[in-house]
Amino acid sequence: MEYIDVAVVGGGQSGLAAAHVLRRQGLTPVVLEASGQATGSWPDYYDSLTLFSPARFSALPGLSFGGDGDRYPHRDEVVDYLTRYAERLDAEIRTHTRVESVERDSTGFTLRTADGRRLGAAGFVAATGAFGNPLLPDLPGQHDFTGELLHVADYRSPAPYAGKRIVVVGGGNSAVQVGHELADVATVTLATRAPVRFLPQLRDGKDLHHWLTATGFDHLPPEWLIHFVGGTLVLDTGHYRSALETGRLQRRPMFTALDGDAVVWADGTREQVDVVLLATGYRPNLGYLAQLGALDVTGAPLHSGGISATHPGLVYLGLEFQRSFASNTLRGVGRDAEYVIDALAAHVRKAPAAAGL
Repeated sequence: MEYIDVAVVGGGQSGLAAAHVLRRQGLTPVVLEASGQATGSWPDYYDSLTLFSPARFSALPGLSFGGDGDRYPHRDEVVDYLTRYAERLDAEIRTHTRVESVERDSTGFTLRTADGRRLGAAGFVAATGAFGNPLLPDLPGQHDFTGELLHVADYRSPAPYAGKRIVVVGGGNSAVQVGHELADVATVTLATRAPVRFLPQLRDGKDLHHWLTATGFDHLPPEWLIHFVGGTLVLDTGHYRSALETGRLQRRPMFTALDGDAVVWADGTREQVDVVLLATGYRPNLGYLAQLGALDVTGAPLHSGGISATHPGLVYLGLEFQRSFASNTLRGVGRDAEYVIDALAAHVRKAPAAAGL
């Protein structure tokens, strides 16, 4: 069995940031990526996706985006950026390598891959994000629904939905952004449990992320932020709010059931729809840790700030609200990487010297 310092599972933004910081700490990471390229889930997002933060606030440690710092990079720009980042990274990246399970052993961890290989590591970074584990609510009547039911993870562009009647479930950024572009070609209603709440993207001519950085709001602990915000906020330059106010994009309270080819609204009315699009979020994609005993009964990691509460030498990156408002974003993951890798490096340096670690 091959032994390494640190296994980094996931070659997206979180895994690449972890590898960068590990190299600075003098450790030798190996990045294990299930897909064919170290760009995470970005190639699979919908075609029109742009970052909500400007380029100057959206870089990983060690490499700027370049170009106009005030632009909002498109999905494909992010893919190109991550490709460049991986090429400059002084770390081995093994693509087409899916980790299926992890076990504890006397020197650290044993990882088993889909092709039957075993890899021993003194330290382990779980950086697989959440895109691979979309949250699919169990809606009354959904199994008999005759229309199209899909998650936003499977949505790419509005073209196939021209002329259709669509209900988008959710009131977050993705729901509103996708619903807004679908409204160009279809009749769209947002179904939400509470009214959509907007947060202005620009204040005094500067992007919100300038103020988050300048005030230190970005660094506040997630518990305080969740209490302060009190729910989901949608970043808006004014276009989304205007679309709802003018009726171009509708919003109704969440329907109570699906019934054949229709939704049943909260007031009891039944309306035929062609598509129900679930923008209902994601959960950490950590199934490979199930046998390790590092997750709770819901599949969420047991951790404090990204440091495992159950297994020394195991850390996480890219979890929503892991340590701050920005933890699962390009602009926030670098700070979290510094924090968790400090703890991981201290553990690895104390690990047994098996295989010359």
